[in-house]
Amino acid sequence: MKGKSFKIGIRSEQEALDDFIATAEAISRGEQVRKEHGVYFTSLEAFRKAVTPKRLALLHLIRTARPTSLNELARLSKRNIKNVADDVRHLSQIGLIESSEEGNRLVLRVDYEAIDLRIAV
Repeated sequence: MKGKSFKIGIRSEQEALDDFIATAEAISRGEQVRKEHGVYFTSLEAFRKAVTPKRLALLHLIRTARPTSLNELARLSKRNIKNVADDVRHLSQIGLIESSEEGNRLVLRVDYEAIDLRIAV
C-alpha cells in the first residue's frame, strides 16, 4: 500500500515567480487552477538548512509516537525543550507539521509517511 507523501521542490526564485504569475493570470481569466500542495526552496542548501536530521527525527517522532505535548516530544527526542519548540515552530511555518489546540493542549500532526524531493535541472 502506498502511503501519503509531502512534496518538496527546489526551483529558482524566477521559476517560482513565473508560476505565480501564470496562476494569477489563469485565475483572472476565470480558469480553474489545480491546487498544489508542498513547499519549494530556492536551493538545495536552503532545503538542507530547513530540513535538518534533527528536524527529520522530530517529524518521525510526531508521526509515530504522537506526543501530547512539546515536553513529551523533547523527552522522547532527548533534546532541550527550547530547541524542540524552535524546530517545531519552524517546521510548522513551512507546512511540514500541522498544529492545533484542543483544550489546553497542543496537538501536532504529521499526516504523511514520506517526503518526496523534486529538483529541477
